[in-house]
Amino acid sequence: MNNALPVVVIGAGPVGLAAAAHLLERGLTPLVLEAGESVGAGMLQWAHVRMFSPWEFTLDRAARALLARQGWQAPDLAAFPTGGEVVARYLKPLADTPQIRPHLRLGARVVVVAKQRRDRMKDAQRNDVPFVVRYEDATGEHELLAQAVIDASGTIDNPSPMGASGIPALGERSLASQVFYGMPDVLGKHRERYAGKRVLVVGSGHSAFNVLSDLARLSRQVPGMQIEWAIRRPSLQRVLGGGENDQLRERGKLGLTIRQLVNEGVLRVATNFHLDRLEKTAGGIVAHGDGKALPPVDEVVAATGFRPDVSLLSELRISLDPGTQSPTALAPLIDPNQHSCGSVRPHGAEELKHPDANVYIVGMKSYGRAPTFLLLTGYEQVRSVVSAIAGDWEAARRVELVLPETGVCITQFADEEEAAVQSSCCGTAPREPEKNVACCGGPAKESVSACCAEDEQAKANGSAGCGCSTTPVTPAPARTRCCAA
Repeated sequence: MNNALPVVVIGAGPVGLAAAAHLLERGLTPLVLEAGESVGAGMLQWAHVRMFSPWEFTLDRAARALLARQGWQAPDLAAFPTGGEVVARYLKPLADTPQIRPHLRLGARVVVVAKQRRDRMKDAQRNDVPFVVRYEDATGEHELLAQAVIDASGTIDNPSPMGASGIPALGERSLASQVFYGMPDVLGKHRERYAGKRVLVVGSGHSAFNVLSDLARLSRQVPGMQIEWAIRRPSLQRVLGGGENDQLRERGKLGLTIRQLVNEGVLRVATNFHLDRLEKTAGGIVAHGDGKALPPVDEVVAATGFRPDVSLLSELRISLDPGTQSPTALAPLIDPNQHSCGSVRPHGAEELKHPDANVYIVGMKSYGRAPTFLLLTGYEQVRSVVSAIAGDWEAARRVELVLPETGVCITQFADEEEAAVQSSCCGTAPREPEKNVACCGGPAKESVSACCAEDEQAKANGSAGCGCSTTPVTPAPARTRCCAA
């Protein structure tokens, strides 16, 4: 491999630019290709949304060092920025440093990455040839060679559909003009679209919480609004998060706010609702699922998450988990069907590597379809990945991060989850007692509480812990599904 070639970074968001800063710190040459016309183009799609991570958890160490050399003054580390403020006060100054500016190309959309003269079938000398990166800009198609590729392109351009089967609900595409995917600026540029309207929000994550909170504020200013909320879970207990136990205070407060709005009747929630069909009627859009129909609405907000587009890596040999679509070794750490107790164990190049050496998916895209990604996670990923590309595997394997807890454990809601399985599947076996629980991949414990106690002690001793779960933490856990043959 020609070490004089650049390392191509796909995407100029926070994680992509952090990767560039770490590459420069290691004496490597980055080339950052950003499809948008601005750095942080993905964040600008939700520029109005205030993050629940303060500035302290929003800035990368290597990026801050680069900015400090230019006289940049850090914001108040305890303040909570909006997406737009992160772009304006951090990403744009970072991109404008003399170290990064020559290595950044905006309006350059990567369309495919391959190995030079080696399609995915060819074995011979595969790891000895460079990557071919093809991209498009205003002048046409271009190709360049790279010694490594870091894909930090995110997922925001690929929203998940609302249908409960993972595909668009019947009628969803034909009603596209009345469906907004993501987080509309309800109190700003999209105000007229929602003021005085009947609105259905579909989704149970923090994106949905932000939209619901803004709609509730708008409803206090404009009479006649009706806010419906549909979630698939059988209750709100787990959905609303850890509240005061959440170590990210603003994240916990958001869940408490939504709980209060539901209790006050400002939001009308339909639990255990699996959307199958959207119907346009004379009275409005009616959502159907589980033999039920929700009240008609004028607008629908699909806050149902995003999916990775891995088509641009289709000629490479990459290993993705079949469920989460994240790198295979990362999946058991982030899979919401298995991972619990809030924190994801810090991870890096070992968990993110693929059969083709020196290609890495990082940032939000590395989580595939799994939720709860934090910028701190992405910064630790690129620190480790860049160390590996530089050949320093000792640093790559070293953990340099402890993540904040959500205050929620899956085991708190075992009765709720079991009830959902038995009502929607054919399982009728009694629930097993909580014993012989695998804890952090180690010896079995007698109970979940014992496992959690060990996890908490690990954290008290300065380790990140690994969460407590009734599912063993292993590199490739077996996936069980209801009624599996």
